[in-house]
Amino acid sequence: MKAAVITFPGSNCDRDALVALQKVGAKTQKIWHQESKLDDNLDLIIVPGGFSYGDYLRSGAMAAISPVMMEVKRLADKGVRVLGICNGFQILTEAGLLPGVLLRNKKMKFICRTVSLRVENSDSAFTRKYKKNQVIRVPIAHMDGNYFADSAVIKKLEDDGNIAFRYVDAEGNLTDESNPNGSMFNIAGIFNDKRNVLGMMPHPERAINDDTGSKDGFVMFEGLI
Repeated sequence: MKAAVITFPGSNCDRDALVALQKVGAKTQKIWHQESKLDDNLDLIIVPGGFSYGDYLRSGAMAAISPVMMEVKRLADKGVRVLGICNGFQILTEAGLLPGVLLRNKKMKFICRTVSLRVENSDSAFTRKYKKNQVIRVPIAHMDGNYFADSAVIKKLEDDGNIAFRYVDAEGNLTDESNPNGSMFNIAGIFNDKRNVLGMMPHPERAINDDTGSKDGFVMFEGLI
C-alpha cells in the first residue's frame, strides 16, 4: 500500500500517522501542504490531527484551501481512500469532502482522554476488521469536536449507513454521559457516500500499541492493508 500523510503548519499528529502506517508495512510519503501534485497511484491519504494554521477563522478552514487539498479532492473522486483524523476531520468538512461541521465542545473545554466507540458500520475498507457494534477504546484530544449537521444530513447519514462510529459507554450504550463533546446523536465519525472517505475525531493512530493503553486503532490500519 502506498500512503501519503499531509502536513500543514500546526499539524502535530502527522508523525503518529506515519508510524502507524509504517508499522503495518505501508510505503509512506510525507507531503507538505503547498504541494500541488500527488501521485495518481496512492492508495491512502491521511489528513492528520493538530491545529492547522493555529485554528484561526475556524478549525480547518484555512487548511481546506491549501493547494494540496485540490489534489486530495481529485484523488478522492477517483476512489482513493482518505482518512481525516481530528483536525483532519475538520479540514474534510471545510473542504466539502464530508457533510456537517465541527463546533466547539459542549462544555467549551479542550478534552484529552480515551473514550469508548461503537462501530456502526463494518462495511468499509477502514472498518472491515471490526465487527458491527463492537466497542473499541481510542483516545480523543480536541476543542472543536462537536459534530453538527441539519436534520436532512443526519437522516441521510443514518439511512445510507454512513455513520462510522458513535461515542458510547463501556457496554456500548448511547448515553449523554458517554458523549464527550455534545456531538449530535453521539456521532464520532462519518463516511462519504462511496465510503472511501472517513472523518473521525478520535485518534486511531494513537492506539496502536499496548503501551499507550489500547491497540484498537491498529486494527483500522491492518484493515486498510
